[in-house]
Amino acid sequence: MAHAQTHSGQQHPVKLYLLVWGLLFVLSTFSYLVDYFAIQGYARWFLILFFMVLKAGLIVAVFMHMAWERLAFVYAILVPPVLVLVFVAMMVSESNYTIFTRLTFSSVGL
Repeated sequence: MAHAQTHSGQQHPVKLYLLVWGLLFVLSTFSYLVDYFAIQGYARWFLILFFMVLKAGLIVAVFMHMAWERLAFVYAILVPPVLVLVFVAMMVSESNYTIFTRLTFSSVGL
């Protein structure tokens, strides 16, 4: 005798996906406007990276269903990239210190 299997998966409303799609469209438009208005320097890179992180966060949270996962799973996915960014920042800081000391205490320079 075969039993009918019930699928207890959570259904998300289509409105949520359309809203996120619209937000992704708006954020993409903002990132293109950074180029259109020829914003330069640190403001340019900050805005581009800011919009990129927002879009990636929306995609991961909604389309990859991370917003509804267990907290341990979210930590397993999100903590390693954050730690990589922290270590990269530490290496950049160390490289600035190294170049400073080489230029300060070396008679030859670069």
